[in-house]
Amino acid sequence: MDLTHLNWLAILAATVAAFIAGGIWFGPKTFFPLWWKLMGKDPAAMPGAASNMAVVFGATAVAAFVEAVSVAVVISFVAPATPGFGPLQGALTGFLLGIGLAAASSLSHRLFAGAGFRVWLIEVSSDVLNLTIMGLIIGSWR
Repeated sequence: MDLTHLNWLAILAATVAAFIAGGIWFGPKTFFPLWWKLMGKDPAAMPGAASNMAVVFGATAVAAFVEAVSVAVVISFVAPATPGFGPLQGALTGFLLGIGLAAASSLSHRLFAGAGFRVWLIEVSSDVLNLTIMGLIIGSWR
């Protein structure tokens, strides 16, 4: 597989967009407070005090980049077989990857870890949204 044909600018834009969307999704005015509570954490003990947030954000950015590259690779295989492939088809590709891989594979992990269905739903909804956004951006820049 030759990765040089991928649109690396689109991959970078998709990475940044997903990182921003994830920041909004887990922001203090959106799902973070509920997610934190459902995880059994003390609302007064906010993250970052005991952990290195630079590592957390850095690893999250790297993971988003890997996801964007993966979406771009899948699109590079699907698009030539799909006449008129564009933003909508890209978004659908990302959405299906989110539902079919991210959501399906993480469900048992969360349930066996005792995190519960609602924690999984909050987390995986962010994943599906981010992959859909990535597909939309990458599909638009073909």
